Amino acid sequence: MKSFVLIVLFAAVAFAAPQGSTEPIPILRQDSQVNADGSYQYAFETGNGISADEKGDLKKVGDVDALEVSGQFQYPSEDGSNIQLTYIANENGFQPQGAHLPTAPPVPEAIQRALAYLATAPPQQNA
Repeated sequence: MKSFVLIVLFAAVAFAAPQGSTEPIPILRQDSQVNADGSYQYAFETGNGISADEKGDLKKVGDVDALEVSGQFQYPSEDGSNIQLTYIANENGFQPQGAHLPTAPPVPEAIQRALAYLATAPPQQNA
């Protein structure tokens, strides 16, 4: 049993992937501000093309204070293109927008006709 464990450990070490570069990435810009009323904002940018900024403010939703957050971030993808996402988060949830995000396929015409029919059809009477 001991020899089996040693063989497995040796194989794991032998086939382990080499670590990537450990060269430090410089922080080019970093700003942060937190206010007494609960609002805040921050921004940063790194030397390898990653950046982000976000702003949060309290707003009244009915009788309750709610935080509304908006921001964006971007980073280079593995294929070299730039991924950028903007978002807002409030009482309606997290709402991201970006060209890289998948979109829902269009509703088939047959389903659209069925939904239109159901919307205009009289309600059924249960016996």
